[in-house]
Amino acid sequence: MTKQTHTTESRTNGIRTDTLPADGLHTTDALAHLDVLVSGASIAGPAIAFWLSRQGARVTIVEKAAALREGGFAVDFRGHVHRTVLTRMGIWDDLHRVQTDMGRQTIVNADDTDRVDLPAYLMSGDVEVFRGDISKLLYERTKDTVEYVFGDSIASLTESATGIDVTFDHGAPRTFDLVVGADGLHSHTRRLAFGDESRYLRFFGYYVAGFDMPNHLGLDRTARLYTEPGRTAMINNYDGDPDRAGAAVVFESEQLAYDRRDIAQQKRIVAGKLRGMAWPHVEKMIAALDTADDLYFDSIAQIHIDRLSKGRVVLLGDAGYGATMGGIGTGTALVSAYVLAGELVAARGDHRTAFAAFEAEITKYAKGCQKISGNAGPFFAPPTEKKIRSRDRAYRMLSSRFLAGFFKRLTEKAASALALKDYGLAGESAPSAVLNRQP
Repeated sequence: MTKQTHTTESRTNGIRTDTLPADGLHTTDALAHLDVLVSGASIAGPAIAFWLSRQGARVTIVEKAAALREGGFAVDFRGHVHRTVLTRMGIWDDLHRVQTDMGRQTIVNADDTDRVDLPAYLMSGDVEVFRGDISKLLYERTKDTVEYVFGDSIASLTESATGIDVTFDHGAPRTFDLVVGADGLHSHTRRLAFGDESRYLRFFGYYVAGFDMPNHLGLDRTARLYTEPGRTAMINNYDGDPDRAGAAVVFESEQLAYDRRDIAQQKRIVAGKLRGMAWPHVEKMIAALDTADDLYFDSIAQIHIDRLSKGRVVLLGDAGYGATMGGIGTGTALVSAYVLAGELVAARGDHRTAFAAFEAEITKYAKGCQKISGNAGPFFAPPTEKKIRSRDRAYRMLSSRFLAGFFKRLTEKAASALALKDYGLAGESAPSAVLNRQP
């Protein structure tokens, strides 16, 4: 277990008396009576820690990985609600400094000739970054005021009238006021508090995989994508690295039984789906997969759960309403973290009132964002030649500036379907004309 504790606080009789964390943002004592445990150090976890620590709460993040996870797929933000929260966090400009600047993505024929071009403005939202880059940015903004415990995980949760007793796989037992499950689609916290994942996970008939490979095509912030019925192979370069590219695979399948910890087994599954494809670059993808140490593999699925809280436990981000891809999940997680922190401050830390208000504010919004991801599998890997041709015709139409603008507005609709409150949280950046604040 690796424990990283960074604080700049002082306390008198258990009450925090500091006013400025290391990054200079103002804090208050509004939640100084709360000890909060957050499970998950990817994006939703550090985002809620960002806000709660600035309201005076003592926040601990526990993460089962041994260190901060780097890399991952590119994620984008779109619409005024995402922009407002990112601006209030003070990271809107930071994200633009690390954005992918992704160019064209080209659908190709089996002989690698161009078939359809997808211009960059169609696919990347207002700003697109790697998941690992925003995770690192949030960690840097919280590491001096939040306790991070890497290489450990929650083992049990036992709630009482005054708190929630937590045991860990490795660390000593501790008691907290609240627990936030921000540990992703396959949330361990959700399983402990709400029951087995099978009750909540809805499988959509597809799987997705991603891994690094050599940039043998010399791509520079561009991508090439080849589709056969029910499976798609893609090679992309999002960061301009002349040596490294990313490989992605989407394929249709019945639900598979496999060990999520057995990477060798997952590699065999993905290689088996790639074999026999007519695209000449597939063999290089298979060779790279054999030695890859960064494989991501999962079903395309969603979480559907009736409630986001139970007692002192609340679910945030993909743990509560996740979708594997296409559901604007990262933006939704950041918005939800802001709302959860705001409702806790508004309720003076009363979790019953705050959690109920949080669910009332965010459930419809999150489900609307989640809904647009339901067609991600057939979108990337249509099941028949006829549907591949139909998809490609739609791509050609959307490549026109007029229809692309319509498509952009359509994709922003779900992301912007929330009248975002101004909670006046400590740590907010100065107001800006882009904020569209609500009274």
